[in-house]
This record gives sequence, C-alpha cells and structure tokens, in this order.
Amino acid sequence: MINGEMLKNAIISGAHSISAQKNHINDLNIFPVPDGDTGTNMSMTVMAAVKALEEYEGARAGEVAELAAKAMLRGARGNSGVITSILFRGFAQGLKEMEEVNGKNIAAALGIGVDAAYKAVTKPVEGTILTVARMAYEAGVEASRENPSALYVWQMIVNKANEALALTPELLPVLKRAGVVDAGGKGLCTIFEGMLAYFRDGVLVPYEETETPTVDTFESAAAEFDDNIEFTYCTEIIVGREPECTLDPDDLRAYLQTIGDCVVVVNDDEIIKVHVHTETPNCVLEQGLTYGQLLAVKVENMKEQHRNAKKGAKKSPKAEKETFAFAEPTEPIGFVAVAAGEGLKNLFKELGCVHVVSGGQSMNPSTDDICEAILATPAKNVVVLPNNKNIILAAQQTIPMVTDRNVVIVPTRTIPQGMTALLNFDPEISAESNAQLMMEAAHTVGTGLVTFAARNSEFDGKKIKEGDIIALENGKLTITEKSAVRALVKLAKSMVTRDTSFITLIYGEDVEEEDAQKAFEELQDRFGSRADVSLVQGDQPVYYFILSVE
Repeated sequence: MINGEMLKNAIISGAHSISAQKNHINDLNIFPVPDGDTGTNMSMTVMAAVKALEEYEGARAGEVAELAAKAMLRGARGNSGVITSILFRGFAQGLKEMEEVNGKNIAAALGIGVDAAYKAVTKPVEGTILTVARMAYEAGVEASRENPSALYVWQMIVNKANEALALTPELLPVLKRAGVVDAGGKGLCTIFEGMLAYFRDGVLVPYEETETPTVDTFESAAAEFDDNIEFTYCTEIIVGREPECTLDPDDLRAYLQTIGDCVVVVNDDEIIKVHVHTETPNCVLEQGLTYGQLLAVKVENMKEQHRNAKKGAKKSPKAEKETFAFAEPTEPIGFVAVAAGEGLKNLFKELGCVHVVSGGQSMNPSTDDICEAILATPAKNVVVLPNNKNIILAAQQTIPMVTDRNVVIVPTRTIPQGMTALLNFDPEISAESNAQLMMEAAHTVGTGLVTFAARNSEFDGKKIKEGDIIALENGKLTITEKSAVRALVKLAKSMVTRDTSFITLIYGEDVEEEDAQKAFEELQDRFGSRADVSLVQGDQPVYYFILSVE
C-alpha cells in the first residue's frame, strides 16, 4: 500500500527527474511543433506542485494527489503541460479521500485522468503524450488483475509507457521523418520513472538545477511559414471563477472551438484553465473575463518558437539583467523601446528613448521587465515601442499596472518600424495622437531579415538545408542562399522600388565589419544614386542583417 508520505515523495521525485532532463526533452521538439519547449513546460508544470507538497504534513494519499493536481493546474504551461495537469487531476479524483492506495486504485485513478485528457483535447492525436498515457493505463489495469501490489502495477505502467513511447514514430509520420519520439510522451515517461524510483527503492531523485540554453537563433526559421500550422497564437489563461457566475465552462469550450483548435478547458471550484490555438487571442481573453478575473495570461507565436543556437556560432556572453530605478513622472513625455544588441540599444537612445529593455526575437521580456522601465521613465506620458509582434501583448498588459502615469503602446512589430516611428514623433501633439501618427509612419517601412536555417526543413516544395542562409521580406521567407551578403543583395533588389528614399542596413553580432562594409558597398553601388544608404552596427543576435527600406 502507498500512503500520503510515499505518494508525496514520489511526485517530488518525478518533478526532479523531468527538471533534470528537460533540455534533452526540449531537443526532441521537431518542425512543425504546436507548442513551446515541451521539457521546460512540463518541468515547470510538475515543479509547481513541489513547494505545495513540501509544505504538506499530512499522511493521506488523496489529499496529496489533490494538492499536487491543483498546483499543477495553476502552473501548467503549453499543451503537454496542460495535459499532464489533467492526468494528475483525474488521478486525484480517483484517489479522493483515500488514506492509502493499492495498485487497483492507482490504475483506476490514472484511467480517470486519461479519459479527461482525451475529452479535453478537441482533436486527439495518436503518437503523442495521450497515447503513452492511455497505453500505460491499460497495462496498469491488466497488471492489477494479476497482482494488486502498488509497486508491481506502477512498474508495469512505466514499462508500458516506454513501450508506447517507442511506438510514437510509427503512429505520427512527422516523428518518423525526424527520427525522434514524441517529446510530451518522453516527458511523461520521465515523470513516471522518477516516481518509480521512490516507490521501488525509496530513493528520491535529487533536484538538479539545469539551465535552459540561451536561444540565439531559430531552431527552424522556416517554421514561421509552415502551412501546417493553421493558427498562429498559442493562448493560455487562468480565470479565477466568480462565485456568482453561473456560466457553464463547457460553453466556453464550445466557443473556443469556433475560433481555434487544440482547445483544452479544465476547471475546478476556484479556477478555469484554458489552452487554445487561435488567430484572435483577444477574443479568448474577452470571453474568459465573462467567467471571472484573469489570474494569468500567456500568448506565444507558435510560428516563431524553437530557436536554437547556431551550430558552431560564437556565443554571446550572458548579460546581467538590467535594473531600472523608479523615477517620479515630471516630464511631459518619454519613450521606452525593446531591442537586443548594444548597437541597437544605443541607436534607440540616440533617437530619444529614455530606457531600452533587452529583448527581441526569441528573448521576449516579461511584462514586469517593461513595467519597470516605464516606472523608471520620468514622464507623465510614456510611449512604449515593443518592436516585435511577440512582445506587444506583454507591453499592453502594463497599462493597468501603471497608475501614476499614462502608458501608450505603439504596436511596432520590427526594429525598422520602431526607428521610423520615433523619427516621426511630433512634440506639439498628445501622446495618443502621436501613437497614431507614429504607427502610420511605421506601416510605410519595409523590413528585411537575413538569418540561417538551423536544421533541414522544407518550405513551399523547396528543401532547405541546415546552414543555408535564408532571407525574409516583411515576414515571408523569400530567399535561400549560401552567403549572407548575397542573400541581402537579392533581398534588397526585391524590396527597393523607384519610390524608395532611405535604405538602412543594420548588421548583427555574428557579422565581421569587413563583411558589413562589403554589403553596404553593394547596396551603395546598386541603389545609392536614387536612395540614401546608411550602415549601422546593431550587434543584434539571430539576424545577420536587418534591412530597413522606406
């Protein structure tokens, strides 16, 4: 029999196990991938239960399971993380009010979680974490008929989970082509194995602090343009339920299915956890507000996730997080921008920004980071330039957080848009009027990006090899080349028109000054007679070149 103390330590052991292996699980993510880094998301989900469990001093298995499930629901991240939390929530329901549990109890409880997980996902896909959980549960039921020992049943569950994991490439062709198993399934096996270590040997897997690798580049730049990803935004919210609200969460699930896919809605008496892939995350937030207050919000662009460090590329030293000191709002207006790279930060400060928050592609700052910069800006009106579409929502969340000054967000999506917006600031009009004027100007600038493919992929019938240089024109992949300079010249030829007046070339941290000068001279020779061409050292990661055309 397993009591509360044993189950508590087993879950903590499982959390430590996946925490130690999260980077390995992250590496299993393939293109296309529906959610973020699976290992990190699942680790954070299960680790959310550890603190709550460590503070629990009771001995009832049912209470331990319930405590863990509630913490995981609140801490769930990503599709696999949500499914993991649902599995443990079902597990808790099956063990409710039990003091000690045997193998039959465990198998039946896992079955409740598996059933709930399949029902929670709009279109369940075999060859994923769902398959691993289902086959493990089925093996547990069969084993409990042979021997009701909790240890024996859990051993059979773990054995079958690993067998199911090995089958995932046969069930999901995209896994087979990539030569990997399902990342979510691997994460679940890792958790179950960590639990087994305690059940079998009384050994708690030690906690190891593993740092998630700094992301300097795309894992697959072509992932942005994959036609298989129908909906762009992975949107997750936690709603604190209003006691007087009588709305049915099933109606929320039905609504979300009309605006997206991969819908997961789970709830208890206190909160509702929502996961959906959609083109309109604002609608998700608005609908969630009808059920209560938003306790947490996360929106990620799935087409721009999974950026890995370039093979053989030089690593940027990890910068210490910049701190901002509070300043009283005394000036009429001030500016805050988001940018990565010392050159770009200096450029935005020269253009009038009081503070520049470190961040950009694959390095999105938090709402708190942006809020700190706003509160450190000594102005009654603070205009914020996110300069990346993945940062706009985080910036917008600062508006209700800041009460002692007016915050205005100019939703710039690229560095060139941010530069153009600042250059069109009019000190004679209000902050709100400036926001409209600046954004109108930002829409007139074209943005070109030159980077590389970090792995083999295929786009629009064209095979892209790892290491190929790729160029993006206003967010669309248009060019593959063997040289960054050649890709840049082709990109410029596509973007520059007879109406172009200004061309700004910004080179990144991985570009030698000699190559940058060569690229600049190429542009000068081709377009200098009809446009003003300038060269800027941006020091930005990820992109060899950023091209601004207006």
